[in-house]
Amino acid sequence: MARCIRTGKGARSASLAGFTMIELMVVMAIVTIIISIAVPFYQKSIIRSKESVLKNNLFTIRTVIDEYTYDKQKAPQTLEDLVSEGYLRQVPVDPMTGNNTGWRVIMEDAMSSVNQSEPGIFDVRSGSDAVSLEGTPYSEW
Repeated sequence: MARCIRTGKGARSASLAGFTMIELMVVMAIVTIIISIAVPFYQKSIIRSKESVLKNNLFTIRTVIDEYTYDKQKAPQTLEDLVSEGYLRQVPVDPMTGNNTGWRVIMEDAMSSVNQSEPGIFDVRSGSDAVSLEGTPYSEW
């Protein structure tokens, strides 16, 4: 236990010691500067991770469409056909739109399709109109 020793009129006890308003303002300014530098890096890292997930999902869907087309000798009519036939457990989520129903489906040309009477899905793109960090729209990936 600390004792308070008074040596004169101006002496203070240890229990009254604290930070001044200036010291608190300096600390708050430093914390604000650190946060203002860290937040943009954090936001870009989130966007990069979503872009990585989008690339992976597009690769998976395109591979599965090719496998389905090869196995069935016709392209799938919808993405749900891939799920119902067991090629996917569920349609992947487009990380840029946040749902699995927003994919832009590109249908194949009837003349170049495997089964010319039933042209199906040729390619899939993101449904987002946003632009990537590289400068290209997600709908063009």
